[in-house]
Amino acid sequence: MVTSPSVPRLVVAAPSSGSGKTTVTTGLMAALTARGLTVSPHKVGPDYIDPGYHALATGRTGRNLDSYLCGPELIGPLFLHGARGCDIAVVEGVMGLYDGAAGEGELASTAQVAKLLRAPVVLVVDASSQSRSVAALVHGFVSWDPEVRIGGVILNKVASDRHEELLREALEHVGVPVLGVVRRAPEVGTPSRHLGLVPVAERRAAALDAVAAMAARVAAGCDLEALLALARGAGPLSAPVWDAGTALADAAPAPDGTGADGVPGAPTVAVAGGPAFTFSYAEQSELLTAAGAVVVPFDPLRDEALPDGTRGLVVGGGFPEVYAAELSANEPLRAAVAALALGGAPVAAECAGLLYLCRELDGRPLCGVLDASARMSERLTLGYRDAVAVTDSVLAAAGTRMRGHEFHRTVVEPGAGAAPAWGLRGPGRRVEGFVRRGVHASYVHTHWAARPETARRFVAGCRAP
Repeated sequence: MVTSPSVPRLVVAAPSSGSGKTTVTTGLMAALTARGLTVSPHKVGPDYIDPGYHALATGRTGRNLDSYLCGPELIGPLFLHGARGCDIAVVEGVMGLYDGAAGEGELASTAQVAKLLRAPVVLVVDASSQSRSVAALVHGFVSWDPEVRIGGVILNKVASDRHEELLREALEHVGVPVLGVVRRAPEVGTPSRHLGLVPVAERRAAALDAVAAMAARVAAGCDLEALLALARGAGPLSAPVWDAGTALADAAPAPDGTGADGVPGAPTVAVAGGPAFTFSYAEQSELLTAAGAVVVPFDPLRDEALPDGTRGLVVGGGFPEVYAAELSANEPLRAAVAALALGGAPVAAECAGLLYLCRELDGRPLCGVLDASARMSERLTLGYRDAVAVTDSVLAAAGTRMRGHEFHRTVVEPGAGAAPAWGLRGPGRRVEGFVRRGVHASYVHTHWAARPETARRFVAGCRAP
C-alpha cells in the first residue's frame, strides 16, 4: 500500500440525532460541488440511506466509515481510498458526537472517527428551543474530550434575526466561531418511513430537488470560505491507502489455494440493485472484482432473468417489504434465483436478501430457497453484532469471527435453519441465519473490507465445477 497526501476534510456532527446534520451535511456537499470542487462523501457508522443522498450531492460513491465493523485501523485507509483525487472530504457523523457502540466506550462514535482522521468537527446545533443555554451546550461538547477539535458551530432552525443575535452573543464567551446560521423552515422534502429516510433509488427526481434545496439553504446561511479554511487546517494523516487488490494479497488464501491473479475464468457475480435492494458497501463489489469476478448489477423488480452466465449471486439490504407485490409478481426471476441456489451456486444474502429467499413475505410468494416465512413486525431490531460462523459456508469457515449490524422491522420464522449462519455473542446469545448448499442468508450486515478473504472464498466457490 502507498501513502497519500493529506486531504482537506471536516466532520459534521451534532449533540444528538434529529439536530439536522444530514440536511446540513448533504447541503454542504452539494454547495461545495456547485463551486467546482470534487467532494468525497463519507458517513460514520453502518447507515446505508444517507450515503445515497451524499452520492447525489457530489456525483461520487458515498462510503461508510465504521470502526466497529472494520476496526479503527481501517478508518484512515478506507477514508483515503474514497477521497483519492478529491479537493475536500466531508464526513457526516452518526447520532450524537460521542455516541458509539453500546458498552464499548468511544468505539464507533463520530468523535473516535474524527480523532482517527485528525479532522476538525463542525457541530450542528438545533437552536429552536434555546438561546443563552446554547453556550453551555457547546462548551460541554468542546471540553468533554480535548482530543476532539470542534472548529465551529452551525446553528440550525434559528427563528429570527433577534434569535440569531442572542445565540451569537452567548457563544462569544465559548470561543467557538459560528460558521453558519440556518433558519427555521419547512422540512426539505426527504420523507421517512419505518427505517428512516426513503432511499434515493426510490425517488430520484424528488431527491434531486431536495438536495438542491439543502444546498441553497446551506449556501445562503453558512460561510463556505470559513468551512473550507477549517477543512484545510486538518492535521496530517499518515495512513496507507486501502486497495482491494492489495487487501486480498494480504489476506488468507481461498480454500483451493488460488489467488486473485492467474486463475482460470472470470465468473459472473450478479448483484441485486434497484429500488428494492439499495444497500451494499462499495468495497464489497471492489473486492469481488479484485478476486477475479465480473460483477453485474440487476434489478429484481424489472429484470426477468439473471445476467447471462451468472455463477454467484449477492442480494444485500433494502426494502423488499415495500415491494413485496412486485417482487412476487416477477415469477421468472424468482424461479431463476431458486434454480441457481438449489443448484449449489454461491449466494450471499443479507437482511433484505434473506427475506427475498424466503418462502413468502407477508403472505406473498417469493423465491422459496429457504424453508422459512417472513413478515413485518412492530418491533425494531437494531444494533451491532459480534458474530461467529457456526457452519462452513461460501463466506466463512466455521469458527470465523466477524462483526456485523442488524437493522430491520421484520421477523423470519424460524430464525435459523438446521445449519445456522452465525452464533451471536453477548447478552441473549443465539444462533441466526441459514447455510444450505451454497447459500449463506442472514439478517446480519457485514463489511467485507474487515475480512477480504470473504470475497476470495466466495469467488472460489463460483469457479467450482
